[in-house]
Amino acid sequence: MAAARLLAVALSLGLLLLGSGSGGFFVSGAEELRNTSSSSSSPQLSTVLATESKAESAGARWPSVEQELEAARAAIRRAARRRHGDGSNVSSAAPEWFTRDDVDYALLARVYRNPAAFYRSYVEMERRFKVYVYGEGEPPILHAGPCKDIYTIEGRFIEQLELITGGVRTWEPARAHAFFLPFSVAKMVKFAYRPKSNDKSPLLSIVADYVRVVASRHLFWNRSAGADHFMLSCHDWGPEASRGDPELYANGIRALCNANTSEGFRPGKDVSIPEINLYTGDTPRQLLEPAPGLSSRPFLAFFAGGRHGHVRDFLLQHWKGRDPDTFPVYEYDLPSTTGNGTTGKRNTGKGARGPDRQRDYFSYMHRARFCLCPSGHEVASPRVVEAIHAGCVPVLVSDGYAPPFADVLRWEAFSVSVPVADIPRLKEILERIPTAEVERLLDGVRLVKQHFTLRQPPERLDMFHMILHSVWLRRLNFRLNQ
Repeated sequence: MAAARLLAVALSLGLLLLGSGSGGFFVSGAEELRNTSSSSSSPQLSTVLATESKAESAGARWPSVEQELEAARAAIRRAARRRHGDGSNVSSAAPEWFTRDDVDYALLARVYRNPAAFYRSYVEMERRFKVYVYGEGEPPILHAGPCKDIYTIEGRFIEQLELITGGVRTWEPARAHAFFLPFSVAKMVKFAYRPKSNDKSPLLSIVADYVRVVASRHLFWNRSAGADHFMLSCHDWGPEASRGDPELYANGIRALCNANTSEGFRPGKDVSIPEINLYTGDTPRQLLEPAPGLSSRPFLAFFAGGRHGHVRDFLLQHWKGRDPDTFPVYEYDLPSTTGNGTTGKRNTGKGARGPDRQRDYFSYMHRARFCLCPSGHEVASPRVVEAIHAGCVPVLVSDGYAPPFADVLRWEAFSVSVPVADIPRLKEILERIPTAEVERLLDGVRLVKQHFTLRQPPERLDMFHMILHSVWLRRLNFRLNQ
């Protein structure tokens, strides 16, 4: 039966071009838009209309979802064709919200894989994209999630999508281009997992049961075998929970913080989302302040954190306490910089998460050129977002990590990536980066900050909308077969 349902799925028809190189997305039939030559080719675009008798009759006054997506693909291809090397074609089309007066087009072209294509894709998303949120289920596991601490983005995304009364959300499933499965893996772990049992089967059962319910009550899952459906999870076990339904794991769009390509994450199909740790649910005041310039950053690099996983353990073994004057690396013994005459006093203990420790932590970030962001137990780290907000160049120390929004952003324009094996050479690698290049990286950090900011309510180009845009791109790369 599953094989028969998969016949309705048109997969692997090419990827949407929003840039060049391995990180770019390509629209089928748009191989002429590649920024670099390639021997591969994609089949020509064709208008594919889905036949859903009940759904089509209910939504006959709207163009079919596939017609809308086809129009969006064509508009993005046209914008990409008009692209100039310096990105200057954006100037005649993009309003102030995209270009801003203080951003030159050379910077846009350096940071975005294809500024014109991204702008057009985002505009098309705002104009057309509709998401249907399944109503089945009750909180706390469905329709709710944690809105503070390490899993903030999981709860905030679910909450914000549920609260939207217009725009991207639709209550007419026949109009929907994508369907959201509103379960929280973090809440599953809290309420269904038996601590220290290592038995994750209750999580997989919840996912399987939920998919079974929506598939039995609605025709849309069976129409696509889940390929136009998406889930979102920032819990380390999100990828494993998705295995609860084979079609969700194989065909669905999985928006995950734990975006590890060595563990089944597929950058062309799944969505990498930023991990953000808001202890109180709000962005720390220190990260809302203007970031100091390069001349006010005496440290080459900085890290403080526990031995969560082998990468951090390797980092701390090699660099902890080795060069505190220029390359400070601490575990839970971060020196205090707060209070009356308390500079130098240690903030110790795993529970040292109070306001003083936060101020000390962000104070070090503000004084470092580079902020080390090693993987923890899993590949993602909230330090990436913290570094960007502190105006510090993030250094991704990981293997197999697919960073967020890489289909539109050139991460090499605002970050440094270092393989785990090169941890002993970290200082040498960073010292070799010229000051002028550090300045260019910091320009990129300032430009992309808006995409890594979580706002309430959501605003254009913020983290919430960038996640939606990533889902939009994956939906553009899928067609419902007749």
